[in-house]
Amino acid sequence: MSKNKGTQFNCFSPPVMLATLTVEAVLTVYTFWRYRLNEITRLATATLLCLGTFQLAEYFVCTGYGLHAEQWSRVGFVMITALPPLGIHLMHRLADKPGRKVVAGAYASMSAFMIFFLTYHAAFIGHQCTGNYVIFQMGTRVGGAYGIYYYGWIATGIILGGKWANELKAKGEHVRKQLESVRALIVGYLVFLVPTALANSIKPESRAGIPSIMCGFAVIYALILTMYILPRMAEEKIVEGNKLKSA
Repeated sequence: MSKNKGTQFNCFSPPVMLATLTVEAVLTVYTFWRYRLNEITRLATATLLCLGTFQLAEYFVCTGYGLHAEQWSRVGFVMITALPPLGIHLMHRLADKPGRKVVAGAYASMSAFMIFFLTYHAAFIGHQCTGNYVIFQMGTRVGGAYGIYYYGWIATGIILGGKWANELKAKGEHVRKQLESVRALIVGYLVFLVPTALANSIKPESRAGIPSIMCGFAVIYALILTMYILPRMAEEKIVEGNKLKSA
């Protein structure tokens, strides 16, 4: 294993990667089949596709199928780079907020990192598939900047979600499902952050593997999104439609 500092993704063994990929693929198909396509369901579907494609990229890094491992590494990072802006956008839609500047800023920073990962030849200085995990190594400066990007937008989503949840709570019972969805998305964010914080407090040297901890809990976020948030927002749409018909 290289001693270079880098970013490590401990997503368990290839069979676990396939199992996670299968769950996320099923949830993607279910979402596409179950719900009418609107902005919220499109964002949810895109999130699920990114999660699943990342798992697929990791699996192929380990098995050597298709593209070279470095190319799969780039694909995987492009996919997870999309997650924070998709979450910010979804939070705005659940809370019914415009947020054009914030959302545009998230997507702009996302695009910059995607272009970097796809075009810069030294974006990754090493990679290795071990028995339990895949290691994607980046330079220290690149990893630091990427961490600021990732955690910065996740923190922004939590802060905005908390503020808007309080506003929705004050509006009363008629926005209950919307309030529950915003809170659930905050929980989804915390699914990524809390295990990381616990690992760092127990074993500070685990900071090198922060993304690996987050990756292992991605399927829980996918379940929260598909099984809790979408049904509530779909019900709101149905209620609104019935109201229009009866008016």
